[in-house]
Amino acid sequence: TISHFSLMVKETSQMFVAGPPVVERSFGKPVGKNELGGSQIHAHGSGAVDNEVESEAEAFEQIAQFLSYLPQSVWHLPPRVNFQDPADRKDESLLSVIPRDRRQMYEVREVIAGIVDKDSFFEINAGYGRSLAIGLARLDGYAVGIMANDTKCHGGAVDAQSSEKMMRFVDLCDTFHLPVINLVDNPGFLIGIEAEEAGTVRLGSRALMACLQATVPWVSVIIRRCYGVAGAGHGNSDGLNLRYAWPSADWGSLPIEGGVQAAYRREIEAADDPDAKRREIEAMLEQYRSPLRTAEAFGIEEVIDPRDTRPLLCDWVKLAYDLTATQLGPKARTTRP
Repeated sequence: TISHFSLMVKETSQMFVAGPPVVERSFGKPVGKNELGGSQIHAHGSGAVDNEVESEAEAFEQIAQFLSYLPQSVWHLPPRVNFQDPADRKDESLLSVIPRDRRQMYEVREVIAGIVDKDSFFEINAGYGRSLAIGLARLDGYAVGIMANDTKCHGGAVDAQSSEKMMRFVDLCDTFHLPVINLVDNPGFLIGIEAEEAGTVRLGSRALMACLQATVPWVSVIIRRCYGVAGAGHGNSDGLNLRYAWPSADWGSLPIEGGVQAAYRREIEAADDPDAKRREIEAMLEQYRSPLRTAEAFGIEEVIDPRDTRPLLCDWVKLAYDLTATQLGPKARTTRP
């Protein structure tokens, strides 16, 4: 579990601190090996391993695929592979993949597939911290790390599990000098009693520190929402962290929906018709929502056509590797909260 990548085979792999006989003696209740420490526990519940596979043959295939993205050591660059996928390919589906209704979900892996080299996305830890999709991929043959909020779980909000997942993945990319691409649709940290009890504050802080301590080239593409502390921490603002946005981007400290209730609570409650007053304030603020209006103040390099994302990133990754070549070697990290 402390390796850079780990997996388990369904039904034939088990892992536990103490086996069934010890557990039975300690608690007086018999338990099976799979029930105690099978892949369904560690690839989905505990997050102790990254991937779950159907067979031993598939396990070796995934290990080989994972290693193909990595360098021979931290003193080398990851190898470039010749992919038959034009760097200037523009995927038309990216124009319509983001729903106009900001409350609707979509499949973020379709966004990833439209940007990276075809069939090059290798997802890691899909069953754990499901509000964040992570994995390795290629751009014009260069290996990169990919992070993307998945709106199908918690609306893409960062919870305790996805915070831990983010921290480990950023450390992996930073260790092996893999440039990072962050596709941002982040409504913020998950809120509520369960989120607080799970330690979202502590683990979320650790995830943000991992991003700030990373020295690899980083580019963020804000494809929809970018709110709160979690949204603001989408990359290292002190390093080579370029930020682009799609026309569907929407950012700020709080979303208008819900944020108005918090910011204008006294005024709304004092109105004769609180609901009408809330809608009036939301309509007033809506005119300032356009990313074109706020991009310059927010520090966005450019608002881009979604179809131009792949060509832009393929140009960026060459420069990223040129910079990375000057920074090879082991990484030193300070204490995290």
